Amino acid sequence: MATISRPDLRTIAESPDAPPGFTPYVAADRELVELTPGAVALGIALGLVFAASSVYLALKIGLTVSASIPIAVLSITIFRSLGRAVGVSGSQILRNNIVQTTGSAGESIAAGVVFTLPALLLLGYELPWTQVAAVALVGGLLGVLLMVPLRRSLIVKEHATLKYPEGTACADVLIVGEERGVQAKTVFTGFALGALYKFLNSGTKLWAEVPKHTFERVLPTGKKALFGEIQMEISPELAGVGYIIGPKIAGYLFGGGLLSYFVLIPAIKLFGEGLTTPIFPATVPIAEMGPAQVRGNYVFYIGAGAVTAAGLISLARSLPTIWSALRAGVGDIGGARGGTGTRRTARDLPMGVVLAMTLVLVLVTAFVPPLGIGLVGAVLALAFAFLFVTVSSRITGQIGSSANPISGMTVATVLLTALIFLAVGWVGVEHRVLALSIGGVVCIAAAVAGATSQDLKTGFLVGATPARQQIGLVAGVTTSAVLIGFIITFLNDAKSTVVTRSFPGVVVDTIEPVPVTLDRGRLAVAREIDTGSGYACPPDASRECVVLPVGRLYEARGAATAGRYLVDARTREIRYAIDPGIGGREPVDYTGRKVDKLDSPKSQIMALVVDGILTQKLPWGLILIGAFLSIAMEIIGVSSLPVAVGVYLPISTSAAMFAGGALRWLVDRRTQASGTADAHGDSGPGVLFSSGLIAGGAITGIVLAAFGVAGWSRGYDLSHVTGGIGEVPWVAFAIFVVAVLVPLFRVGTTRS
Repeated sequence: MATISRPDLRTIAESPDAPPGFTPYVAADRELVELTPGAVALGIALGLVFAASSVYLALKIGLTVSASIPIAVLSITIFRSLGRAVGVSGSQILRNNIVQTTGSAGESIAAGVVFTLPALLLLGYELPWTQVAAVALVGGLLGVLLMVPLRRSLIVKEHATLKYPEGTACADVLIVGEERGVQAKTVFTGFALGALYKFLNSGTKLWAEVPKHTFERVLPTGKKALFGEIQMEISPELAGVGYIIGPKIAGYLFGGGLLSYFVLIPAIKLFGEGLTTPIFPATVPIAEMGPAQVRGNYVFYIGAGAVTAAGLISLARSLPTIWSALRAGVGDIGGARGGTGTRRTARDLPMGVVLAMTLVLVLVTAFVPPLGIGLVGAVLALAFAFLFVTVSSRITGQIGSSANPISGMTVATVLLTALIFLAVGWVGVEHRVLALSIGGVVCIAAAVAGATSQDLKTGFLVGATPARQQIGLVAGVTTSAVLIGFIITFLNDAKSTVVTRSFPGVVVDTIEPVPVTLDRGRLAVAREIDTGSGYACPPDASRECVVLPVGRLYEARGAATAGRYLVDARTREIRYAIDPGIGGREPVDYTGRKVDKLDSPKSQIMALVVDGILTQKLPWGLILIGAFLSIAMEIIGVSSLPVAVGVYLPISTSAAMFAGGALRWLVDRRTQASGTADAHGDSGPGVLFSSGLIAGGAITGIVLAAFGVAGWSRGYDLSHVTGGIGEVPWVAFAIFVVAVLVPLFRVGTTRS
């Protein structure tokens, strides 16, 4: 294999505006194997696997993990094994980069879809797979295309300020895999440790995954304190991300978490303790809430407002850079930068192609079923997509994809769209579908843009051809969008339950033309008989099988919430409730069968926002508190965006990243560096080890999620072995320190 000298990743540049004399890992004048059918096919295959797993994770816990690094590790291993088998040598780094770029699209689309579209189920609407696939495809392609004119300004010109931690870590993984040197052992040792720790922790459950410490204070009245729990998700991947982003950003994130859990939540509890009635969107009084409920019902909106305002401030500051990037992109029409005269590492897709594809997507969004949201909706979707694609890229450049508040941007999109609809009088039930479809397109575009930015950063560091990466991204987006549509529909149907319900006098809004059969708690389409004049149970049904129409409520009526119901064919009164598998609350059906529901917490917020605005019940005060919190921080000179993200995120997530950031500070001091986040270098052994931790933890988490779906988790669940000792917070935290942080510190203080 040819030897390629390795540069310092902090000083790589390809733009005329950057200091001259530096080259990426693979120089611009070198042509290596890159965009091949095999690389794209492998990237698609891995992307589909990660997309399926990410859908499950996002539906279950509302979070996803970045897929780029795990896919890069797999690609290195696969191509190295194939090369040895057939006796082929030579550089594989650019081909591996195409694999991880193509594959990463699936995970980002999964997050965008899951955070928005299941809200339709909670509002009583249908969610066919064709609609999911159409929204995912349009949003994903917009996320890729809108990043083309922004690449040179955000990835190249701001290379020194926007670090894109996962992209940098992925470049390190690719480089050490290419060199096969001693440093490769650092990455793979971290990978092995992260995988082993994740399996023993999340798989066997020998100790707590999220240790919690409850703070109790007693007021003079004798009531319990207002403070809740400090908690940390002791996962190797979050610690690795914290190490890469460094102590400053990690500290801002954790500071936002402290503001949320030890200022905002106690304040709401203190002043709401005497209230006897619930305040929307809560359904119980504040006095009866725990800290988690206060956060979910109130602080979540404050965080969303803060993130929205901080993102808009960040956008306003970057407008000159964005405008110059757009002007440069428009100048590329005709192939000036896409032709042979452009250096390989600066060659994007021609702007003429980008503009034409964007126009086609707008027309498809406006007029083609099953999306067909109209010209006004398509224009709104494009405008919001461009806005939040830019914001998403900058956020991931600062704090990484793992902490990118995509759902906060989507809340802002749905909120502003619903306000526009309210202003023009569009408050009907059909306009909720329209608002959520627009939000879905924007959310997916922003999620894909964040992942695309990380991929383009990786390509920038290793010397890839941007246009070839963008082709790989288009392929990955297209295939993953179709698969995700099937998966969401399957999971919702498989986990739906039928519950006996009686709401005297409540009549549904609409009746579906085709009834269903209800047999032992299972739903199926009724068998049509007599050429469509009637329906019957299938021949193999039991005696208990009945045929009932499906009715829908689009607004709460009395005690009956919006949703789907089985009704009496004559009176149209409700007899059973169909509780969706995604976002449902009834895990046991009327026969006693238990089903593990998928909570989909982010989509529940989207449903609340749309319903709250169009019914004029949204808590605007909370949104504005968050917005002015960000404005106040900017006035006093504090960067509001990472703090706002910390307010929005669970403190368990920001605390784990803070642990990694604090460890980076100790490593920097130990190595007599300057003390800044990049003092020890973006290619130091600590960053390489952190990359391995992220990859090992992420891959094992996805494998465990797949095992859980298959029902295999009981075979290795050893939680009963520890006798409760593992649930003691300090025991779990001590294991995390000894097993993860201490090895990371020792590797980080080793000479490169």
